[in-house]
Amino acid sequence: MISVNYFLIWIGILSLLAVIFTVSDKVKAKKGAWRIPEATLITVSLLGGSVMMYCTMRFIRHKTRHAKFMVGIPVIIVLQIAAVAAAMYYGYLVL
Repeated sequence: MISVNYFLIWIGILSLLAVIFTVSDKVKAKKGAWRIPEATLITVSLLGGSVMMYCTMRFIRHKTRHAKFMVGIPVIIVLQIAAVAAAMYYGYLVL
């Protein structure tokens, strides 16, 4: 069993990383500098930063033409919601 408190801390940390990585990649793209690999961005999304990454990408208009992100991240969000619901239903995530 995992407490919701630990889960929320995890999501908070990954969400902060998602925002930092996304904004950093946008700044580096404008400067023509070395970029954060797309695999890293997707991994951070998969680990729990998907909602904030998607919101940040939409807000700063970064990678909005890439289907991998504009379709893939919402799919990840739906799967994560289903996983959390299942974990709560089966008692793996408790209040």
